[in-house]
Amino acid sequence: MTDGIYPDSLFHPWSGNELRTRADVERALKSLCDPAEPYRSPGGARLRFDATAAHFDQAAADLEGFSRLLWGLVPAEVGGATWIDWTPIARGLASGTDPHHREYWGQPTDRNQRLVELAAIGFALRLVPDKLWAPLGPDARQNVVAYLKAGHACRFSENNWKFFRILIGLGLDSVGADHDRALDQAYIDELETFYLGDGWYSDGDARRADHYIPFAFHFYGLILAALDGSTYTQPYRERARLAAGDMTRWFADDGAALAFGRSMTYRFAIAGFFGALAFSGEEALPWGQLKGFYLRNLRWWARQPMASRDGILPVGYAYPNLLMCETYNSPQSPYWALKAFLPLALPEQHPFWSAVEAVCPPRDDVAAHRHTGMIIKNPPGNAIALCSGQQTGPQNTWARFGAEKYSKFVYSARYGFSVESDPNRFADAVLDGMLGFSSDGLQFQVRQANEEVLIADDVLYARWRPNDDILVETWLYWHEEFHVRAHRVRTERAVTAKEGGFAIARHDRLAEALESEPGKAVVATPRDLSAIVDCGSSVARVGKAHIAQPNTNLIAAKTLVPQLVAELSPGESTLFSAVLVSADPVAGRSALTRLPRTPDLPALEALISAKGRPVSLMNRNTSA
Repeated sequence: MTDGIYPDSLFHPWSGNELRTRADVERALKSLCDPAEPYRSPGGARLRFDATAAHFDQAAADLEGFSRLLWGLVPAEVGGATWIDWTPIARGLASGTDPHHREYWGQPTDRNQRLVELAAIGFALRLVPDKLWAPLGPDARQNVVAYLKAGHACRFSENNWKFFRILIGLGLDSVGADHDRALDQAYIDELETFYLGDGWYSDGDARRADHYIPFAFHFYGLILAALDGSTYTQPYRERARLAAGDMTRWFADDGAALAFGRSMTYRFAIAGFFGALAFSGEEALPWGQLKGFYLRNLRWWARQPMASRDGILPVGYAYPNLLMCETYNSPQSPYWALKAFLPLALPEQHPFWSAVEAVCPPRDDVAAHRHTGMIIKNPPGNAIALCSGQQTGPQNTWARFGAEKYSKFVYSARYGFSVESDPNRFADAVLDGMLGFSSDGLQFQVRQANEEVLIADDVLYARWRPNDDILVETWLYWHEEFHVRAHRVRTERAVTAKEGGFAIARHDRLAEALESEPGKAVVATPRDLSAIVDCGSSVARVGKAHIAQPNTNLIAAKTLVPQLVAELSPGESTLFSAVLVSADPVAGRSALTRLPRTPDLPALEALISAKGRPVSLMNRNTSA
């Protein structure tokens, strides 16, 4: 939202770009790559955009800057771009792999960040060897091969990283360098164990089915299907086609993608799923629909203040934000977003580009996605997912803000999600889409993991413990515009329970309505309305219109959140909530006159008992 003082283009690198054509998309890529080039080191091997750090060493972080630009530059070159200067990039490849050069990237080792970045170099050598390989002398070529082979032989992390060895091997093949193909085959086989069914994978042993499935598993699989074409890649095509319909439900009709899980700083990388379908020739949806989902997402991003003042993509999501980042996010990490530009490798005459962009198809039904533990609804301007089943088990502790990123009851494309700024300030807790408990008014606990998750028809059930003293059973389902939450809470001590609705953007120059009363809280602006209403709980709850701490939400730097607060005595309590959010405040007010009935807990229990199927499958390679 502009205030009229600064130009609309400030922090918006795609301002004025309609993002309707292939030429528009190439121009968008250029507007991201040009600001990065002044940060290239003299030897060309390193790019460093800021002084913040990731958990890995600086050389690996600088290699990120070098390699991640390639995900966009390489397809653009294949598609005929004439503005790319490959001389410093080829020089950088030689410098970074030369052990005697001051810009040497350092030796690849097991599970090291360098292995991630070498995948992009393998991809580049396969597609543009004339730009990166041909200019090199014999010694430089020998260094590049030795470096890639050293990385190829390393042990990769037990997740989507296994694709990286195969992509490195693809690059080695393209320059005639022999390598141990048995190592490739080992990871091809091991990747199969991550498959869950119906087009979905789990990203490793932990229960994670998030953005990494479309922009990693399917993205790399489709690249291999297009560039290798061996028999082993055929399932990658079939699974991507299966996943395509589900993935369309993750997008609002205005292009916003569901904000959920880790690595949200990669922003529009998820659009690369649709681009990868096009790159591999998979018309999983009609070309006009694929093009529509792809371009609408880029256009949504064009409206976000996603860049820093010099045009660099900083860590953050819709705006710069270090609070939400992962420990593995260096200042160069966000450029994985350039995976979205893969379809630039296709000529303008390709049906993906030449097709008439189709509008978003109507999606009036509710979609139950068992492998992600989500029940998704697509109201105008949004994609909203009721959620359980992710991060089940002790593995969830690996993720920074893992509870907020995976364990909320609901996630949204329009409203994003929030992370907590201080676990010792219960009064300031945002708790959007969450139920938090505190026994001292300071420290608080939320759902971290589930003991059991079941789905029956369009109802989700979860049993979970925020701590050893509290057991919670939760049922989630949709009722027209509302989603309903039913909780049975058994606690061994007196606690305060606070439950939040959706966080909506708070704008400096827009009027706000903050309403709180017994059993109800509503926050509204001229653009949005968010409400949470008690539906017959066993204890009294007080509404609170909460002004959240700044920079806690991924999409809006300042937000408002409706909350319900209750005092629970030792024993059993039931908490019933109807939760509403709307991009049409007038319609939202009208909906508040049509509240759902008090949940019929015995009926919900009977449904789950009779038809419940497990969501939280910890065993991989099963669709049962």
